[in-house]
Amino acid sequence: MALQREFVAERNWVRFHSARNLAVALTVEAAELLEHFKWVTADDPSELPVGKMQEIGDEMADVLLFLLSLSDALGIDLAASTLAKLNTNRLRWPPGDTRGAWVPRERGSGQAQ
Repeated sequence: MALQREFVAERNWVRFHSARNLAVALTVEAAELLEHFKWVTADDPSELPVGKMQEIGDEMADVLLFLLSLSDALGIDLAASTLAKLNTNRLRWPPGDTRGAWVPRERGSGQAQ
């Protein structure tokens, strides 16, 4: 995160990095990532056009950098939030009930729809 903060500060961009602007930028970058998969029918990444992986990696890095910047701007410990969310998901979708199948559930109820 220190390198990202330094990058932004060197360019005097701190004033543009409000939570709202960072959330918008994150969404735009996620859409740019998704654009690489528009009209692609290949499920196997090795079937993607040559050179696409570098471009996809660049977009993924953009998404990650804006996500880290947003969490920093909001004072959210992203590592702690991630671990908490993984624990919530483990409880919400126990392997015995959901292994090998997608089971839609009502949000927060833990019950299959």
